[in-house]
Amino acid sequence: MNIKKIASFAIGPIGGAALGFITLPIITWYFSVEDIGRIALLNVILGLCTLFFSFGLDQAYVREYHEYEDKSLLFKMTILPGLLCLLCAGGILVLTQDFISVLLFDIESPLVNILIVVCVIATFIARFLSLILRMQEKGLAFSMSQLLPKILFLFVIGFYILKNTEFVFLQLLYATTASILFVCLVYAWNTRNEWTQSIGAKIDKQKIKEMLKYGVPLIFGGVAYWGLNSLDRFFLKYYSDYTELGIYSVSVSFAAVAVILQSVFSTVWAPTVYKWVKDGENLDKIHQVSEYILYAVVAIFSLVGMFSWIIDFILPAHYADVRYIVIACLGAPLLYTLSETTVVGINVMRKTKFSLFAACGALVVSMSANILLIPAFGATGAAISSCIAFFIFFILRTEFSILVWKPIPRLKLYFCTIIAIFLAILSAIFKGKFANFCIIAWFSLFVAVLFLSYKTYKKSKIA
Repeated sequence: MNIKKIASFAIGPIGGAALGFITLPIITWYFSVEDIGRIALLNVILGLCTLFFSFGLDQAYVREYHEYEDKSLLFKMTILPGLLCLLCAGGILVLTQDFISVLLFDIESPLVNILIVVCVIATFIARFLSLILRMQEKGLAFSMSQLLPKILFLFVIGFYILKNTEFVFLQLLYATTASILFVCLVYAWNTRNEWTQSIGAKIDKQKIKEMLKYGVPLIFGGVAYWGLNSLDRFFLKYYSDYTELGIYSVSVSFAAVAVILQSVFSTVWAPTVYKWVKDGENLDKIHQVSEYILYAVVAIFSLVGMFSWIIDFILPAHYADVRYIVIACLGAPLLYTLSETTVVGINVMRKTKFSLFAACGALVVSMSANILLIPAFGATGAAISSCIAFFIFFILRTEFSILVWKPIPRLKLYFCTIIAIFLAILSAIFKGKFANFCIIAWFSLFVAVLFLSYKTYKKSKIA
C-alpha cells in the first residue's frame, strides 16, 4: 500500500479515537460508573461471539483472498457457516426471556436480552463485510463505515442530554444497538456488489473444509486471545464490583489512542505481508518494519506517561485513578501490534496451532495475575495483569515464529518493551507518589527512542 491508501485507512481509527475522546467524558458525567461497566461487559461478549462463530474463517478469507479467483464465492463460504449457527443460537437465547441480561448485568429484562442478540448478530455480519473493503484496499469507505456509527452514538447521547431523559443503562444500550446496526447497514451498502453476487453462487465444500482446517485452530486461539484481552472484566465483576469495572473500562477506553496504531497497522500489514510472501519480495523489510513499530510503541507509552495528568481535567473526580491506570492499559493494544510484526512466520507457514499455544500461555499468566492482584488492587491490578500478560504473549508469538520460520534480531525488541512496561507498572502502583520521577523517566525514554529511530532511518537510507 502507498501512503495515500494508508492515510485513507487511518482516517477511521484516528477519527474514531477523536470521537471517543469527545463521547467518553460526556457519558462519564451523565451515566453511572456501574452502567459504563455493564456496557464494557457487553463489548466483551460481542468480541467473544464474533471470534467464536467466525470459526476462524474471517482469517481464512484474508489468507486466501489474493489466491482465490472468485472473491464473491470466497466471501459466501467464509460467512455462511458461522452466520447460520449464530442465527440458531440467537433464536434460542431470545426464547430464554431474561437469562442473558441477568447473567451479565443483574437486570431482569427480556428487552435487554433481545437487544443483546441483535447487537451480536449485527456485529458478526459487520465484521465479515468490513473484510471486503479491507482486502479491496478501499480505505476511505472502510474509514467512513467506522466513523458514521460513532457519530450516530454521539448524536443519540446528545439527544438524551437535550431531552433531559433518564440516564440509565437501557438508554446506553439503545444508543449502542443503534450504532452497531448502523455500521452493519453502511458496510452492507458499501459492499453490495460483492455480497449480492455471492447469493446464488454454488459453494465449494472441499474448499470450505480446507479453510476450516486452517481456521479451526484459530477458534481456540481466538477465544484464548479473547480471554487474554477480556477476562479481566469478569474477574473485576467477581472479585470487586461494577465501580472498579467502570473505572477500568474508562481507562481502557482512553488507551484507545494506542488502538489507532493497532487498527491502522493490522489493517494494512496482513494484506501487504501476504502479498510480499506470495511474490517472494521485500521479505528483508519485515524486521525493519518491526523496528519502526517498536519505536512507535515505546513513543506512545512515553507520551501518555508524560501527559496522562491531562485526564484529571476531563473526567469527574471519582475517576482520579484513571490517569495512572491508563498507561498500563496501553500494553494490550501496543504489544499486540508489535507482535503482529514478529508473528509473520506462523501465518506464512500456516502453523496456526502455535498462535493457540501463545494465546493459551499468556492467558494462564493473565488469569493467575488477575486472581492475585485484583482482590488487592482492583482496577489497578487488572491493568497490571493485562500489561504483563500481553508482554508474555508478544514473547511467545515471536519465539514460535522464529521456531517455524527463520530467526530475527530481538534483543532490542525485548529490552525496550521491558523498560516501558516497568515504568507503566510503577506508575500504576505508586500513582502520584513518584510523579516527577516518572515524568522524567518517560521523557528520557522518549528522547532515547527518537535517537534510535533516527539511527535506524539513517542506516536504511545508506543500505
